[in-house]
Amino acid sequence: MGANELSALLWRERELLELLVFKLEEEQLLLQGGKSRWLQHATREVEQVLNLVREAGLGRSVEVAALATQWGTAEDATLRELAANAPEGPWGEIFAAHLKAMGELTTQIKELRDTNERFIRAAARSTQETMTTVSTNPKTYDASGVTGTPVTAARIFDRNL
Repeated sequence: MGANELSALLWRERELLELLVFKLEEEQLLLQGGKSRWLQHATREVEQVLNLVREAGLGRSVEVAALATQWGTAEDATLRELAANAPEGPWGEIFAAHLKAMGELTTQIKELRDTNERFIRAAARSTQETMTTVSTNPKTYDASGVTGTPVTAARIFDRNL
């Protein structure tokens, strides 16, 4: 493979990163709107896109190594090193533009991830606070209409006999 193929892979990886931004924003909207019913679906979609991004990253690493060998650079060169050591022509600028765009997308992803984590922590804290205020021994009315009799499984069982 050559520079054209690597560039095509980088475009695909950028598209996946943009999709990840979208999915994280979607998750954030659900969190902000209190739509916890759909949160597991959104989270699963984020994980699916993350897996695709990881696979694309592995493919990119293989292609960078192959192109680095062709260009006489170290086989373990990074994309940044490859762009810096590109032969005369447009490839250095093209790969540098890919790096810049991917860096910006990565920054957006980190910010969205951090914001979503804050929303999730706040929701968990709110749920815990609500659960502590719920009585562990609920009271009901007894046969005479007086409150204060705790409901227990034994009382329910005895009442039904």
